Amino acid sequence: MLEQIKYWLTYPLFTFNERVIRVMEVLAVPLWLLLSIWLAHYFISKLGDRLRSKNKDPNIVHLVQRLLYIVALAVIFITTLSMLNVPITAFAFLSGAIAIGFGFGAQNIINNFISGWILMGEKPIRIGDFLEVEGVKGIVEEINTRSTRVRRVDGVHMLIPNSKLLENTVINWTLRDKLIRGTVSVGVAYGSDCSKVRDIILSVANEQPETLEDSGKEPQVFFQDFGDNALVFEVYFWINSQVEGGLRRVASNIRFDLDKAFNNQGVTVAFPQRDVHLDGTLNIISKA
Repeated sequence: MLEQIKYWLTYPLFTFNERVIRVMEVLAVPLWLLLSIWLAHYFISKLGDRLRSKNKDPNIVHLVQRLLYIVALAVIFITTLSMLNVPITAFAFLSGAIAIGFGFGAQNIINNFISGWILMGEKPIRIGDFLEVEGVKGIVEEINTRSTRVRRVDGVHMLIPNSKLLENTVINWTLRDKLIRGTVSVGVAYGSDCSKVRDIILSVANEQPETLEDSGKEPQVFFQDFGDNALVFEVYFWINSQVEGGLRRVASNIRFDLDKAFNNQGVTVAFPQRDVHLDGTLNIISKA
C-alpha cells in the first residue's frame, strides 16, 4: 500500500525547463497554502481571544491581529515562491506595472486602505463607539482596512469607507467617555406657580435611576421663555449610556412622570389657544 502511494506521488507529470515535475510537487503547493493559511488563522484567532480574555483594548487586539495577518500572508507568499523555484526578482517588472495601475485606477482603494490603518492606529474612532455620520447614528462593530462596519440604531448594518470617516465631519458621542446629555421641554399654562413647576420637574428628573447626580452633571431646570401659549421650562440631565435608545428611554420616562406629577399637583400643561376679538356689531341671522 505504501509502495503504491509512493509510486503515485513520485509519478512524473510533465517537464518544465528540463526539470521533471512530479505529482507530489504539484500537490505540495495547494496543500501548503491550505494548511498554512488555516494555521495562521487559527493561531492569530487564539492570540486575539487570549488578549481579549485579559481585558485588553479591543482596538489594540484588532490592530495586532491585522498586522499578524499581513506578516503571515507575506511569509506564505515568499515560501510558496521558493517551493515553486520562482525568484522574487521575476516580479520586479510586474510589481512596477501593478504600482502604476494602482496609481491611476485604485486611488480610492489605497486611500481607504491607508485611512483604515490611521483609524486603527490613531483611534479617533474605536470599536464600540456610538457615531453620528450625516444624520445616521450607530455603533462601530468592526474597523477593516477598507471600510468600517456600523450597526445603526434600527439594526441595519452600514459599510462606511474609511476615508469618509477621516475627511467628513463625524460626531463621536463616546470618544472620551459614555456620558450623554439629554433635554426635555414642557410648557405650562400662564398663571402657574413657576417655583412649584421647577421643583416638580427637578424632583422627577432626580428620581430617574439613570440620571447622574455628580457635581456638574446633576439635573438642572431652566425657565426658557414666555411663549405664545405657555411658560416654557427645560430640564437638562446626564446619563451614562453608549446608545441613543438609552437617552430616548430616559427622556420618555421623564415625560410620563411629569404628566402624572402635574395632574396630581394641579399644574396644567399648556396647549395652543387663540383669543379672537371682533370689531363692530355682530348680527345673528336665523332662518325662518
